[in-house]
Amino acid sequence: MNNTQITIRINSETKAKAHSLFNSLGLDLSTAINMFLNEAIEFQGIPFIIRRYNGNAEPAFIVAQEGIRLSRPFGSAEALGENADADDKVS
Repeated sequence: MNNTQITIRINSETKAKAHSLFNSLGLDLSTAINMFLNEAIEFQGIPFIIRRYNGNAEPAFIVAQEGIRLSRPFGSAEALGENADADDKVS
């Protein structure tokens, strides 16, 4: 199969971050983009969920990254269950 070249425009900061990420995974940018395109072809669509962000809810990655609204750690499954049961009780 013959290779062909494509040209895309991308923010230089995004490119640098992507390059760094893919390099840490042992990939170059070209290989990573080829992987994405092959997955899209196999999946017959974008291989991840695309959603509009309405600005009212925090994206899950921010919640997870910043530890927002995460429960405290529990020492055992029993302690977790007791906490869940307590949350279900009506005052």
